[in-house]
Amino acid sequence: MPSMADTVLLRPNRDKAESKAVKAAVILLLVTGAALIAIVLVGGWAVLQGAQIVAIGYVIVYLAMAFFVSRWNRGVLPVAAALAVLFTVVAAVAAPGWFERDGAGFEEPLLDPSILGPLTIVIVPVQLLLIGFAMRGFQQQWNVEIEVTQDEAERSRRGDRSATYPQTA
Repeated sequence: MPSMADTVLLRPNRDKAESKAVKAAVILLLVTGAALIAIVLVGGWAVLQGAQIVAIGYVIVYLAMAFFVSRWNRGVLPVAAALAVLFTVVAAVAAPGWFERDGAGFEEPLLDPSILGPLTIVIVPVQLLLIGFAMRGFQQQWNVEIEVTQDEAERSRRGDRSATYPQTA
C-alpha cells in the first residue's frame, strides 16, 4: 500500500487542449473588456454623469478575475458571466447616447463621440463572448483532482493510458 508521501494530485481536466484554450480565451476577453471599458471611461470621463465609479470597479474586478482564471480558479467564471450580462445591457443602452452627442451644443469628451460610440458597441460582443467562454470553462470542471501514486502520475504525464486511476466523464 502506498504511503501518503507517494500520493500526488492530478488535475486531468486542466491538461486538455480545450481547457487551456478556453482559459486563454476567458483571460483575453476579460483583459479586452477591461481595456475597452477603461478607454471609454477615460475618453468620456467628463460626460459619464457619475458612472465613473462603476466603470473603475469593472476594470479592477475584470483584471482581478483574469488573474484568478490564469491560476485555474473556476469559481470566478460564473461571476464573470453574470457581470458580463450586466455590462452588456449597460453598453447596449449607452451606445446610442454617444452617437447622439456627435453634434453641436454638447460638452465635448476627451475622445470624439464618433469614436466612443463604436467602442461602446464593440463592448457588447466582447461581453457576449465572455459569457459563452466563461460558462464553457465552468463546465470543464477545472477543479477535479484525482489522488494517484507517483508512478501512475509519471505514466499519465508520459501519455501511457494504462494508468489505473479513474477517468473523468
